[in-house]
Amino acid sequence: MVDVLPLVEARLTTALGAPDARAAVTFLGTDRIEVLRFTEGDVVRYATLGMSAHPMSDPTALVADPVEGPRAELVLSVRAGVADTDKVLRPLAVLAASPQVEGLVVAPGASLDVGDPLWPGAPFTSVLVGEAGGLVEDLELDGPLDPVRFLPLLPMTPNEAAWKRVQGAQALQERWLAHGTDLRDPVRRSVPLE
Repeated sequence: MVDVLPLVEARLTTALGAPDARAAVTFLGTDRIEVLRFTEGDVVRYATLGMSAHPMSDPTALVADPVEGPRAELVLSVRAGVADTDKVLRPLAVLAASPQVEGLVVAPGASLDVGDPLWPGAPFTSVLVGEAGGLVEDLELDGPLDPVRFLPLLPMTPNEAAWKRVQGAQALQERWLAHGTDLRDPVRRSVPLE
């Protein structure tokens, strides 16, 4: 079995530069999850490292497949210096551990909720999982392993999350686009939803 994490870290470093900080969290019964911080100009990016160590499996499957299944890491981008976003490390690790803990398959269009503000004073408790392939290219692995996808996380206010549940992820993204919403603003208000 190949250890994918060194390959994942190399892909992140190639795309985002050297991390300027890292933290590790271990939850009971799970593998260690690291969160790496990358700073580029006025943008800070946080990327998980550890979620892709095992494939995500269908929660209804009787036995998890140890080889085949989707693999992913999470990437959050925010403006630097506006809020204490470094406190997002633990919530990000919780989200990255959710496939191991809860049997979730994290995919584009999904909502993930931590139940508390993502960082102190944040107007967001949940995120929308975006499409892979933008900021960090997928990492192809030797067959039969699925590639590792780097999924961007888009913070949602509680009103946006409720609206998304009814209208869908595409409709919320179109609403953000139509209003020129800066999704990297760590203190932004909810987009108008009427």
